[in-house]
Amino acid sequence: MTSVLTDKHPCFSANAQHQYARMHLPVAPRCNISCNYCSRKFDCVNESRPGVTSEVLSAVEAKEKFERVKAEIPNLSVVGIAGPGDALANWDETRETIELIKQVDPGMIFCLSTNGLLLPEYAPALIKLGVKHVTVTVNCIDPAVGAQIYGTVNYQGKRYVGIEGSEILLHNQQEGIMYLAGHGATVKVNIVMIKLVNDWHIPDVVSKVKQLGACMTNIMPFIPAPGSVFSGLPATNMRDVNELRASCAGELKQMTHCRQCRADAIGLLGQDRANEFRSCASQVEPVTPKPAPFIAHYKVAVTTKSDKLVDLHFGQAEEFKIYQVNGSRYALVETRQLEKYCTGNVECASEDERREALLTALSDCDAVLTMRIGYQAQKRLLKRGIMSVEYCYTVESGLCYAAEQLDLKAAAAV
Repeated sequence: MTSVLTDKHPCFSANAQHQYARMHLPVAPRCNISCNYCSRKFDCVNESRPGVTSEVLSAVEAKEKFERVKAEIPNLSVVGIAGPGDALANWDETRETIELIKQVDPGMIFCLSTNGLLLPEYAPALIKLGVKHVTVTVNCIDPAVGAQIYGTVNYQGKRYVGIEGSEILLHNQQEGIMYLAGHGATVKVNIVMIKLVNDWHIPDVVSKVKQLGACMTNIMPFIPAPGSVFSGLPATNMRDVNELRASCAGELKQMTHCRQCRADAIGLLGQDRANEFRSCASQVEPVTPKPAPFIAHYKVAVTTKSDKLVDLHFGQAEEFKIYQVNGSRYALVETRQLEKYCTGNVECASEDERREALLTALSDCDAVLTMRIGYQAQKRLLKRGIMSVEYCYTVESGLCYAAEQLDLKAAAAV
């Protein structure tokens, strides 16, 4: 039965990602550990990474939203609870949400993500509740490594730090995974790959969770989050991630199609439709180009999926919206397709070619306005004199912000 369900779960089956949609319900705001790579922002409507949502719902609100989404997306097969905190640290809300949705759609697949600290306490209840898929984030199996990754662990009314806290967390993760796998649940383990912190240790993690009964691991790149302890570290290069995945594939099945989704993601993995169902979406003003003519000071390239929000990672962009900007005034002048600048027959034949195509496409721009951009990409743009501006809201306000940053840069150069 579990294998049949897994075939319809896009986060557990690559074959399902283009056929079945999933829905993350943000009903779990509290977290019981502090990860040095994490910074959760509930008010950011377009930042695409785990731990982020634009709203936190009650169980009743979540059920109502599920009914709306199900009516619009008939291929919805999975309801997941992935935060924005930890699903088990918000057990009452998590349990009630699942129970309410089961009443209106008993055939829905349920899953959740957890750091695993409370798994020994709630794993039996999860099995009884009918949760067949659980994702546990396990970044290490050595407490000394864990002491570098986790700041605090809040467990049973006490606050632990360093190796002591890490030992508790790692023990509970392993005990919980073994229980879930032994009672018929399908367990996936997420691992955040952080260069020089745990990257060398990850093959040992994969081997251990395989022994515990996990069905696959998902080695994910570290994304620097502003405000986090690790915010100054460079993002993990996807080439390194893919090499590590390949080396671990002989030990355990590897997930390679993860999108590191938000806690309120909706739709196909590659086609998030959360904006369509966001209760506060009406508050986001549409981008209305200002009337021309005006004298433009800057040319800014924007990465956007919706044309309204700066909601796309630089590395995922296949086109750029090019704006002329002067202070608070702006005008959309063109859309540039990346393929136009590639040298291959259909698409760039290599990562190096794609990088060069990106730089060529942006060569006449003063800045790139993007939701997120990796450290190496920032350096490459800067060498060409192009400023990278990370922003998290509407295109309109982002262009104003980018113009301010460019003005400051120009003033500093005088």
